[in-house]
Amino acid sequence: MKESQNNALNGNFLCGVVEGFYGRPWTADQRKLLFKRMNKFGLNTYLYAPKDDAKHRAFWRDLYSVEEAENLTSLITAAESCGITFIYALSPGLDLTFSSSKEVSCLKRKLQQVATFGCKAFSLLFDDIEPEMNEADKEVFQSFAHAQVSVTNETFQHLNQPVFLFCPTEYCASRAVPNVKDSGYLNTIGAKLLPGVQILWTGPKVVSKKISIQSIQDISKVLHRSPVLWDNYHANDYDQKRIFLGPYDGRSTQLIPQLGGVLSNPNCEYEANFIALHTLAQWSQSKPIESSKDTVAENDSITSDIRLETEIDDDDDVDAVSPVPGAYQPKLALNVAIRDWMEEFYRQRTADNRTVSLHKIVPPCPGVPSASQITTCMSVTPTTTSTTVGAKTLIVPPISAITNQIVGDMPANFDSYIQPSMSNQPVNSLLGPPCADADIDSIESDTDSKEPMECVPTTDNEDIKTDNEYFKEEKDTDSDQMQIDTDDADKLSEASVGNSGIKSEDRLTHEDIQLLVDLFYLPFEHGSKGIHLLQEFYWLKTNANIVTENRKNQEQSNEKISEWFSRATAFENTVKDVGRMADRLFKIPNRALLYDLHPYLWDMRGILSLLNSFVKWLGCSKEHKSAFMSGDQEPWMFRGGLTAEFQVSRKTCCLRYF
Repeated sequence: MKESQNNALNGNFLCGVVEGFYGRPWTADQRKLLFKRMNKFGLNTYLYAPKDDAKHRAFWRDLYSVEEAENLTSLITAAESCGITFIYALSPGLDLTFSSSKEVSCLKRKLQQVATFGCKAFSLLFDDIEPEMNEADKEVFQSFAHAQVSVTNETFQHLNQPVFLFCPTEYCASRAVPNVKDSGYLNTIGAKLLPGVQILWTGPKVVSKKISIQSIQDISKVLHRSPVLWDNYHANDYDQKRIFLGPYDGRSTQLIPQLGGVLSNPNCEYEANFIALHTLAQWSQSKPIESSKDTVAENDSITSDIRLETEIDDDDDVDAVSPVPGAYQPKLALNVAIRDWMEEFYRQRTADNRTVSLHKIVPPCPGVPSASQITTCMSVTPTTTSTTVGAKTLIVPPISAITNQIVGDMPANFDSYIQPSMSNQPVNSLLGPPCADADIDSIESDTDSKEPMECVPTTDNEDIKTDNEYFKEEKDTDSDQMQIDTDDADKLSEASVGNSGIKSEDRLTHEDIQLLVDLFYLPFEHGSKGIHLLQEFYWLKTNANIVTENRKNQEQSNEKISEWFSRATAFENTVKDVGRMADRLFKIPNRALLYDLHPYLWDMRGILSLLNSFVKWLGCSKEHKSAFMSGDQEPWMFRGGLTAEFQVSRKTCCLRYF
């Protein structure tokens, strides 16, 4: 145990960030902020590998210009000053001719140029490329693995054997042909690659929910060395509708002595990665303890790969057992990370380095629609999932299918959910505007295919309201939401205003941030509050016949009717909590953080508002039913466009044929 802790702290264990996602790369300013943040957290390694940075991948042969060289040198210097190992990666596999001495010389010349900038660590990446050689290479090399090994070893020795990482084409168990143990490619890489070269690995899958000790031991035997984990757990470049704010999880701390390091490839949005990196740092500095999570089989079924955050399993919920001092517990780590993250929301920052007059900011506010003038133009056949809870079986459609089916059932005069325009951020490249060190110091002070989720039903113990009381409250709410800001706000005493110029009641709370995290949790889990919203909406929708039958028979309210309206009110209150949290977020002085989170929260808030309006319509009198059939609504009523249509079609086909 002591040996593994020293391994994590003495620099031999690489722990940090790989900027290896597809999409717009981070700016030089963001990277310098990242280095300072990593230093504060106790992380030690940054791997420069942005897939869409031109001279990293597509134009890897091109040397850097004078201006690019100055900016890259500045980044390397900034990393070194923070105690961060800067690893420069090149990804030449798209069109490299391995047998060409001219091509190999070009590769070495490019890395040698970066070495003159002060870089002392390098990496060659051969991921996400066609696993076939061209005709010229086939005449020289026995296999693709032999070709990659030849170029990598030659380059490694040319650079005097520095810290060096290699990413194989078969970089996870699901891509190993036919499997990890019998893969000719991986066995050749392990046997022929020089011992000083470390090998990157993503686990059982590209995005691995869990990584067992046994799976790491298996790949270590094949590679003849401990792999460095390229962890895509928080990566979101494959789904532009999702962002992941939950804690680092699914990896036992007993993995630490089995690995050469862990590099997180996180969200594309820089500011969204505070919790991911904070909890990774806590994980790496925790005591390795034995956990039943480590026994998870590598070939678990896809269905079991996805569960709810609220699902109770004695063998799977680490936080449910008595805590061990110094042990890593994801939920406790999340609470610590949220506490520290709250400080970042109130740093004075904008994407374009201008100051913001905070008390003049008026947040965009989607209104809650009334239950009149409701229209619809299309229906979508949703995909359903059968979930067994106790002795009951629930048929639960995914929330995306539910919203696509009913978002058209909303008012034609509903406020637009088109996102308001934001300040244009600078292009993320080495040619972006430089960031003065003084500014950085002032900014960062010392302070695989998915299956539907399983659902566990819950109940609310809210005060029961009658039909009339519920919709009388709706009218009051609608009128209140029209009041944005008045001159009276400026007359409030300064005692109610915080140091950042924001009134205390407008400041985000720990509960607000927890709600935000729950709405955008992890790739295989929804947060508890997100699950609660999903469950409650589905219950209200499937039990709406209770209200309809009562109205038809003109009976007095009974217990079931009261329960429906009580849960509808509770659902609306939770939606209001999301809106209140969003309003507070829109007022934060850290506009860079806001801009990264805004598109996701804006979309979530809009969808929840639409669902809340639909619930209200379900409880309205039948005279509003005809309004659903006019076929006229705004484009924001249906999300996803052509992509959503294809996804629904695919799910329908899967249900029909499988």
